[in-house]
Amino acid sequence: MFENKKIYILGMARSGYEVAKMLAKKNNEILITDLKEQNESHINELKSLGVQIVIGNAPMIDNSYDYLVKNPGIKDSHDIVTKAKELNIPVLNEIEVAYRLIDKDATIVGITGSNGKTTTTMLTYEILKNAKKKVILAGNMGFPLSPFVDEIDKDTILLMEISIQQLCNFSEYKTNISVLTNIYEAHLDFVGSKENYINIKKRIFNHHTSSDYAVLNYDNKDVVDNTNDIMSHKEYFSKNNTAVLCHIENGCIYYDNKKLIGLDDIKLKGNHNYENVMAAVMVAKRLNVDDEVICDTLKEFNGVEHRIEYVTNIGGVEIYNDSKSTNVKATQIALSTFNKPTILLLGGLDRKHSFEGLTEYMTNVKLIISFGETKDRIKEYADSINKDCIVVDNLKEATDTALSKAVFGDVVLLSPACASWDQFDSFEQRGEIFKSYINGGKNNE
Repeated sequence: MFENKKIYILGMARSGYEVAKMLAKKNNEILITDLKEQNESHINELKSLGVQIVIGNAPMIDNSYDYLVKNPGIKDSHDIVTKAKELNIPVLNEIEVAYRLIDKDATIVGITGSNGKTTTTMLTYEILKNAKKKVILAGNMGFPLSPFVDEIDKDTILLMEISIQQLCNFSEYKTNISVLTNIYEAHLDFVGSKENYINIKKRIFNHHTSSDYAVLNYDNKDVVDNTNDIMSHKEYFSKNNTAVLCHIENGCIYYDNKKLIGLDDIKLKGNHNYENVMAAVMVAKRLNVDDEVICDTLKEFNGVEHRIEYVTNIGGVEIYNDSKSTNVKATQIALSTFNKPTILLLGGLDRKHSFEGLTEYMTNVKLIISFGETKDRIKEYADSINKDCIVVDNLKEATDTALSKAVFGDVVLLSPACASWDQFDSFEQRGEIFKSYINGGKNNE
């Protein structure tokens, strides 16, 4: 399939590097391009494999190419992508390429949703590991699928977090179990409309039959209303409806009308996390994991880095890193977690979305510090709801300002409600840098 072909790879980063390396070893002619400087060792390795590398302005694709493989973050409206489609050149992403090369007898689990997919994926991974399953973690977790292609066999559970950007260029990719945690308005700058967003999210159920499973959030109206037409065997979880397969009742999680675990025994807290827990439980049960293993994991798993992550306490001020909150809904969840006076660090890439959805969650916010591309729009929003707001340029200034304004009993919360790409390569980088600033401030105390 991908042998003796001419392939254009648009965007390098880690996924581009890994798929280029894999394809180069299959006797393909590879061109890879990126606007930004890249890891020097990666560049040298690709050059040693005969890969042509262009950093800066990329050459236009022509009809000599068999495939275009693009970085998920690049829009379909990019001129090279548009040209490829005009020439009827298939446009794929790294996951789609790798999927076409793996053993299809493996069990594939795909997890997507506007929020909660990372926590659900990582919790599921920990449960499966503790159950001694052969599980490989890949996808939107920072782990490209390409390096694992040769390791995957019929005994493998391939567990993948799938983003909206990755779903855009799926065609043959198919799961055996797909999870849709929720649907909220997000990434509309990337997909154009909520209708498009929903239709793309539904690609997680591509090629499903009645023998495949959809794990769905019964409490999310958009999920329920927009999955009536999928072919999957549908299984639901709910905080409110005790009639569905997995639900909460009397302070406990039940599965198939059997009490599994009390909420007090689960280390993750918060209604949003209980939804993630139920989704993970349903996947684990479908994969025949014992209740004891599930419960033991739930008692120990304490969450995902960069998602309402406790950093430290400085002089009675609790500091949390929620860099993964790249949309308003995620920040709503974070704000609803705290009942203490909160200094909120808000800002990032300007996708022109409204911040109005935060208003009812602002009760405990005593000060907003805005930064990045959205700083001025956030200031306008803060003024409209009579919240104090300090405008700064970058995260360093925001962090320093927050630490200078915080007093005993306050919470300092980085929950940007915006993507990170205006000033950072990823939300992970943003979160790590924030923590380094905090730890530096702590060390200077």
